Amino acid sequence: MIVIKTPDEIEKMAKAGKIVAEILENLKAFVKPGITTKEIEMFAEEKIISKGGTPAFKGYRGYPASICTSVNNQVIHGIPSRVRLNEGDVLSIDLGVYRDGFYGDGAVTMPVGEVNPLAKKLLKVTEEALYKGIDKATPRNRVSDISYAIENYVEANGFSIVKAFVGHGIGMSLHEEPQVPNFGVSGQGPRLREGMTIAIEPMVNTGGHEVSILDDGWTAVTLDGGLSAHFEHTIAITDGDARILTKV
Repeated sequence: MIVIKTPDEIEKMAKAGKIVAEILENLKAFVKPGITTKEIEMFAEEKIISKGGTPAFKGYRGYPASICTSVNNQVIHGIPSRVRLNEGDVLSIDLGVYRDGFYGDGAVTMPVGEVNPLAKKLLKVTEEALYKGIDKATPRNRVSDISYAIENYVEANGFSIVKAFVGHGIGMSLHEEPQVPNFGVSGQGPRLREGMTIAIEPMVNTGGHEVSILDDGWTAVTLDGGLSAHFEHTIAITDGDARILTKV
């Protein structure tokens, strides 16, 4: 069942989303060559708690960390560790916050120092694809209008969309209906209605779309070893343009 949120509930989600946005922005300056993803997690967790939130991912379905840190060919759900980042890596950080009964969820992929031209293009196209999807998140459109806009833009730029993982509804639960794929034909799926809240999150690979899961049971990696990027916003459907709840 798709849960329609009241204006008051959306404001509560915006407060959780603001914490997500502020911390992801802080991390852009914190991430540098030589740092470990465990140090990044510790920084983020302290910030979440100091801002009055709770890490949404820690313990969720058994996940062992407060954030997801996915490096290079890791797509999503990378577990923070003592491994150090190197100049030229790309790092995806997925961060969720629970506050006052509601969730916010966002992700960015950032360069570690200077990265090569392919990595720069991947990050640019993936973030732009997210906004192409958000542009379609208006009343009377359907979920797959978002999906088609994302996939069409990504493939036009020579990359591929991960199909094994999708976006989702969000609110009092971290994952709610509907699913929001990043691929498909337009004009299908549930119709978007004012008060719906969803997380749109394209995951884009430089090579093929296929992924596999590492032995830790969580980390998804590209099957061909290509780079991957991940950007995400939590949004609310309004009577006009979508409201981004995870933006500074």
